[in-house]
Amino acid sequence: MLGLCSLKDWKEEYGNPASILGGLSTIVCPGHLLQAAFWYELVVHFRIYPIIYAIPIMLVLDPRNFRYGQKPVLRNWGSSQGKAPQNTTEVTEKYNIRNALTRLLTRGRFIFGLISAAVFFSCTILFFYLYKWEFLHEALLYHLTCTDPRHNFSIYFYHIYLQYERELSVVEKLISFLPQFIVQLVLICCFAQDITFCFFVQTVAFVAFNKVITAQYFVWFFCLLPLILPWCNMKLKWEGLCCILLWMGAQMHWLMWGYLLEFKGKNVFLQHRMASLVFLAANTFILIMFISHHRYSLSIQAVRACEFQKCNKT
Repeated sequence: MLGLCSLKDWKEEYGNPASILGGLSTIVCPGHLLQAAFWYELVVHFRIYPIIYAIPIMLVLDPRNFRYGQKPVLRNWGSSQGKAPQNTTEVTEKYNIRNALTRLLTRGRFIFGLISAAVFFSCTILFFYLYKWEFLHEALLYHLTCTDPRHNFSIYFYHIYLQYERELSVVEKLISFLPQFIVQLVLICCFAQDITFCFFVQTVAFVAFNKVITAQYFVWFFCLLPLILPWCNMKLKWEGLCCILLWMGAQMHWLMWGYLLEFKGKNVFLQHRMASLVFLAANTFILIMFISHHRYSLSIQAVRACEFQKCNKT
């Protein structure tokens, strides 16, 4: 049904589909590269943010971990295994530049990229034919220029509010994307081989550092929590409860000033800006807590060296 109407029409008729798309983003197709590429790009078509997962997916499609036509050997996800945290160097493997370049264009990566691009451009052309420029603007171009001077948790809220009546310069737009880009790059380099956890920390960081944040964005990483909690050794009684209360408290603090600003019309812009900074600090602290308490594990076992050598010879 989503494919027969625009996202805007769906929101007006049924409400926000973030939970549905969040569920689709958790679909795993082990060993089925074509299905994985299809579902991944279909989700990207309806909600552009999963595009940030493209690089980790490509890194996981390493010939040592994954060979086209064969199912990858997934790690046992039982929470009883691996009580002690593994050495992070096993997960955050540093790729040699020359080896990385020689393994860059593999069959699996080529097929995944080709199918993904085909699905994305096919959907884009189809909906452009149906909805013309309105679709292109709402689905893609809008995200490059969107500004939200109201109900915005972002630290950029006050600057956007002050500059709302004038067009932001290219430099200002790039500056707002720069911290987000750097954080994403660091997280990908560190956790790409633990791909599920990488998706989670990427999403939390993407939302926290985005220039527009609304409450629906939190669903994006909430749906990934069940996939990473079995590997988290954070105790609910203390650390977990602290993170929950901190996140809820920071959000309630922001909502209090937002209510006074928007509904009561009080001049609390400075307090509102400080609340946004507190909310960013809370998200950053919780992200660090998850990283420090995560039991790192390769999502896919590496192909044995002898098999890898045989594969290269053939």
